[in-house]
Amino acid sequence: MAFFTYILASQRNGTLYIGSTEDLIRRVAQHRAGTFGGFTARHGVQLLVWYEAHETRESAFLRERRIKKWNRPWKLRLIEADNPRAARSQLRAQQLVPLQL
Repeated sequence: MAFFTYILASQRNGTLYIGSTEDLIRRVAQHRAGTFGGFTARHGVQLLVWYEAHETRESAFLRERRIKKWNRPWKLRLIEADNPRAARSQLRAQQLVPLQL
C-alpha cells in the first residue's frame, strides 16, 4: 500500500496546504467538496500541485511535518522543480487527474 505527502494550492502562487494520506484521489476529492470544512474550505485550496509516494504512513507524515516547517519559497521551488509539468497542468485543468507515479 502506498501513502502520500501532498501539496494543494488555491491558485498559482496562492495559499498552500500540505497533508498526507493513504488515498490521494479520495482525499483531494474531500478537500474539493469541503467535506471537513477547516483551512482548505475557508481558503479555497483545491488544486493538487505536488505529491510524493511513501512506503509507510510514518514516512509520509514525517515528510509532511518537515515541509510544513519550510519557508514559502522552498515549498514553491519543490513544486516547480519536482513536478513542473504536472503542477502547471493541474492548475490549468483545475481538476484531479491522477499523475504518473
